[in-house]
Amino acid sequence: MTRHARSLHLTTAVVATAALLLQLVLVVNGEAVLDETNAPPTTTAVGRYFSYFTIQSNLLVAIGAWTLVAAPQRDGRGWRVLRLAGLTGITVTALVHAVLLRPLLDLEGASWLADTLLHVAVPLLAVVSWALAGPRPRTDVRSGALAMLWPVAWLVCTLVVGAVSGWYPYPFLDVGEEGAVSVAVTSVVITLLILGVMALIGWLDRRLPAPGSPSGGSPEPRATAGAPRG
Repeated sequence: MTRHARSLHLTTAVVATAALLLQLVLVVNGEAVLDETNAPPTTTAVGRYFSYFTIQSNLLVAIGAWTLVAAPQRDGRGWRVLRLAGLTGITVTALVHAVLLRPLLDLEGASWLADTLLHVAVPLLAVVSWALAGPRPRTDVRSGALAMLWPVAWLVCTLVVGAVSGWYPYPFLDVGEEGAVSVAVTSVVITLLILGVMALIGWLDRRLPAPGSPSGGSPEPRATAGAPRG
């Protein structure tokens, strides 16, 4: 099972890393992102690149997957937070992109490939590798609370920076265009979606059999909420 797990995590890590690098190359080369009409200067574009929830989610997935290539049964408080944040973020990325962003795009060539990798392939690989190779169980209430700090901080920073600079990474968060009430409602809905996805991952993590257990039998001993192993 260890070899199988490493193969799954390696595939996820390689695809996520390749997707991130491809999108970065496109940004550096002046490709517009989402509904931008004119690409900004390179330094500004690179800074904005790291401001996207999509990019941060893919980074978390890539980091988590690379650590699992080295140690498929990795655990620890910090790692649990990283893993849960990555899985939750990449799932929400796929859902929000499919519903709110994909209809805005008309991509082709390398831009289409990067978009598909970041929003479809990596989310699918991340969820499949977690479901088939784990490791499990690796969620608890404290890790969930800590993992929520990232998306909340991202949203607050995005709105503050947007209010100052006038630039928002996503059109549905643009207060100037959408209005404060609409953005507030959207923010609440997305926050609830994040909480719901995280809760579902936690529920499945406790109930799915541990990878490698005989015919889905008894999973490995479960760590208590306050004491992750490793």
